[in-house]
Amino acid sequence: MTLTESAAPPAVRPYQHYVYAYPHKTAYRPLSREQASLRELWADEPKDAISLYFHIPFCEVRCGFCNLFTRIGAPDGLTTAYLDALERQAAAVREALGDGARFAGAAFGGGTPTFLEAAELERLCDLAERGLGADLTAIPLSVEASPATATADRLAVLAERGTTRLSLGVQSFVDAEARTAVRPQRRADVEAALARIRDAGIPVLNIDLIYGIEGQTEESWRHSLDAALAWQPEELYLYPLYVRPLTGLGRHRGPALGDAEWDEQRLRLYRYGRDHLFARGYEQVSMRMFRRVGAPTTGGEDYACQTDGMVGLGCGARSYTSTLHYSFDYAVDMHRIRGIIDDYTGRATDDFRHADFGWQMSAEEARRRHLLQSLLQAEGMPVADYRTRFGTAPGDDFAAELARFHDRGWLDDSAAPDLLRLSPEGLAHSDALGPELFSAAVRERMAAYEPK
Repeated sequence: MTLTESAAPPAVRPYQHYVYAYPHKTAYRPLSREQASLRELWADEPKDAISLYFHIPFCEVRCGFCNLFTRIGAPDGLTTAYLDALERQAAAVREALGDGARFAGAAFGGGTPTFLEAAELERLCDLAERGLGADLTAIPLSVEASPATATADRLAVLAERGTTRLSLGVQSFVDAEARTAVRPQRRADVEAALARIRDAGIPVLNIDLIYGIEGQTEESWRHSLDAALAWQPEELYLYPLYVRPLTGLGRHRGPALGDAEWDEQRLRLYRYGRDHLFARGYEQVSMRMFRRVGAPTTGGEDYACQTDGMVGLGCGARSYTSTLHYSFDYAVDMHRIRGIIDDYTGRATDDFRHADFGWQMSAEEARRRHLLQSLLQAEGMPVADYRTRFGTAPGDDFAAELARFHDRGWLDDSAAPDLLRLSPEGLAHSDALGPELFSAAVRERMAAYEPK
């Protein structure tokens, strides 16, 4: 792609749904205790390469675009009560996993994990290590942070406890754009936080940026990109702006641009940012993720999200077994989130021995998930891996979908015969391509979900 490509609106809307997990939580439904005992769910699962995730549902502010499960601030004692509940949940999960479970990687997300104070982060790490048996110094550990909470004492704890990757949500280095996205921050504070992160010596720094903010231009977008590049981050994530129901922007954003114009703006800025990073020594990992060529790896490359299990702790986390994806209740509205957090902190250990909400994974859904999560990676999917796992070829199972993708120019015809890979245009349309692989059952569940 070049910067001189036609700006004509695309035939297919490119920004439909960010697919980071399949199916989305809006497809989950309540489970009975009989069908969701954690001990039974994990009894026959391979447990030699589990991913561990802790969810911290607190932020100092809630950005206007955010539809994540988080609340603003924490009244006195709430973070302690939350960590107490995490400890009770960890005891129930370790009992369900049994002896011999091995964790291949860990992540602290949210919310903002660094909302916790330094001593609370120490306790969180202890819960992972002593409560669940994960050796954080021996496996990749990724932690999310915000500029305001990336303080020297917190970063020192994270570095000491084995953090290999820290992801800083910046979104824009232009103060006016940050305000437009309802993210109150000053560039000077962002730069100071980045200096502290580099001083802490955490091997991999990721910086999140957003494109598609009202009034954003190629010039202002380049300004943010170059400000981020000055820190030589090992990774950069470029996110398109979405305006979702029940978010700050969803309630108040006026129709500054029509849908087609906004799509064109975001596609133009995406291509500009992609090409800008290519020219400065970065390679594309997915539509959103770019990695500096030669940057250190964290060591977690052996974990396969398509097949390996995940254990999530905290009221916004999800867990995966081969037969069930499960979580707690999901909400976006702040009042509903507070109620779910209060319910979580009041639970006894026994209340954590079963899953609350979930989605039963059929063989057909497993095929869809494998294809979707593999195809959205820039490296593509070896057809042999799919055939070995399922005994069929993706062209047999998804002939109609793959034919459509091919006709639209979304598949790379130059790839080897045994590799299914997206073209540059296909990667650009990942948020349209992914939803086309949703099953009818998932679509029906998501459509019936009432936002709360």
